[in-house]
Amino acid sequence: MEIQTADLCDANEDRVRVLEPMLASYGGLHAFGGQITTLKVFEDNTLVRSTLESPGNSRVLVIDGGGSMRCALVGDQLAVLAVNNGWAGIVVYGCIRDSKAIANMNVGVFALGTHPRKSIKKGVGETELTVTFGGVDFHPGHYLYADEDGIIVSASPLSL
Repeated sequence: MEIQTADLCDANEDRVRVLEPMLASYGGLHAFGGQITTLKVFEDNTLVRSTLESPGNSRVLVIDGGGSMRCALVGDQLAVLAVNNGWAGIVVYGCIRDSKAIANMNVGVFALGTHPRKSIKKGVGETELTVTFGGVDFHPGHYLYADEDGIIVSASPLSL
């Protein structure tokens, strides 16, 4: 399915939630979608790595990084893991780094911004819980669709 969030919103208006326009697209895929997997971390990307090392099965990893602008949670090495393990995309409520390299990879990546500093590695965080940012609740197992117009979320798969 070609993803066009505007058309999906029009056809499914009562079934979607729209993320506030706060994230920028950095990945090589500008349109992507899939079932949601969630993480909640703060300036520590250990769980991000272990999650992206697992089979993605065309899912989208949504990372609630607490909106931190003090370090990056995803860089080119983690983006390569996402590509190699079949993740459709990564949405980060926080920063990424290595944006030039990530822009050439076959994965969708949205984030608040970029930051050159790497994160700490303590292994602190939570997996598969509902996370909230940008006016949207992201539930594990729900569906996310993203393109140049924004990000939308629904409880079940969408069609036109």
